[in-house]
Amino acid sequence: MTDRAMVSQWLLDYEAAWRAPGTEGLARIFADDASYLRSPYAVPDVGLDVISRMWDREREGPDEAFTLATEIVAVDGAAAVVRAEVRYGDPARQEYRDLWVMRFGDDGRCSWFEEWPYWPERPYQASGQSS
Repeated sequence: MTDRAMVSQWLLDYEAAWRAPGTEGLARIFADDASYLRSPYAVPDVGLDVISRMWDREREGPDEAFTLATEIVAVDGAAAVVRAEVRYGDPARQEYRDLWVMRFGDDGRCSWFEEWPYWPERPYQASGQSS
């Protein structure tokens, strides 16, 4: 059953998998055929093998310095929305705020993971101009 406690544990497991050497931990948090979108319009990375390769490309490794703060915004049925704030480096050289839209299977693994990332001082309007 998807509830706040389950999502909270999943978030801890997600961070632990990001910090761990290798990508074996992904099988505990993502379904075998999971879809992972790094932005809402991205073509999804589908399946554990593809997601594992993407993680290997996107992170520096298990010693990567970062902080992750998350807040569960909503849980409804099998879906959850989480607000995340990530800072990479020590001192921080990159940061962003993100919304994660997720769907979970009965086994508690994520079958759909969609990010809505925003970076500081980048335009949020399509034109890049303020009104």
